[in-house]
Amino acid sequence: MKTNGNKMVKIIKLGRFHFTFGGLIFFLLGGLFAVLLGAAFDLSKFLFAYSILFMAHISLNYSNDYFDLEADKHGKPSQFAGGSGILVKNPELINYARWIAILSLISSLILAAIFIYVYSFPAYFFLFVLFGNFLGWFYTAPPIRMSYNGFGELATIMAGFMMPGIGYFALMGKLDLNFLIFSIPMMLYQLLFINAVEIPDIEGDIIGGKKTWVVLKGRKFGFTLIKIAGILATFSFFLISKSGLYSAYLNFNIIALFSLIPLSLAIFSFLKRTDNRNVAINLVNLNLSSLFAFGIIGNCYFAYLILN
Repeated sequence: MKTNGNKMVKIIKLGRFHFTFGGLIFFLLGGLFAVLLGAAFDLSKFLFAYSILFMAHISLNYSNDYFDLEADKHGKPSQFAGGSGILVKNPELINYARWIAILSLISSLILAAIFIYVYSFPAYFFLFVLFGNFLGWFYTAPPIRMSYNGFGELATIMAGFMMPGIGYFALMGKLDLNFLIFSIPMMLYQLLFINAVEIPDIEGDIIGGKKTWVVLKGRKFGFTLIKIAGILATFSFFLISKSGLYSAYLNFNIIALFSLIPLSLAIFSFLKRTDNRNVAINLVNLNLSSLFAFGIIGNCYFAYLILN
């Protein structure tokens, strides 16, 4: 009984469920933004839509560990990077990772189809979910293996559109120009995110055959991209504010002020940029924590406006 319990714990750890919190934050930003723009809030629809994203995210987590096994053998897991390390130490669990990834992906698509039927949604909602799962699966899976061919960052940038997009789509009933504009800084934050999580893994990724931008250009280049992404995201928020597009619904200057949290730490990490892995990990953790902080504060601000 104890052996089975330990096995289950390892299988759960393999899923890196703490990463789904980031997906939830982005999903909430998109959904609450839709409500601010006039969409009706339907809790059941909201939770249903999140279950679609959640299953897709779980599939991504398990498939990444499964297909990254060879690369992970040469690296060391950290708080936010390097995989879970479970399969490296417990290769007997590899089939569990594969089947959980496959079944989670199928579940996401089935839920999307049911969602369309229940809420009379347009068919392209399913295509939207299918594309998101496609990006998640082929981020590491053959034959495309985007993170092994220099396209992993582009796939992750698109996640900045997909994750808040499903929340917005579910409540607004469509994707429109309003969301496209809002998603620009979200995609920039995903650029910040992916470079941050790649920085600690560079040694293992090189041996494992990955071609991430950090592998090709080095850790210091990764910190440079983090700084650029932070600057452009804050600049985007200020531009949106100056455009006056959403002035009747919320003050984007306030969102821009919130964005100074990840921006300040992005600049700090750039100034302290280093090739030393241990020091780099500390800087990476600061950057990723700042993204979580921005997302939480932003959602609190949106919720405050909705409730008042």
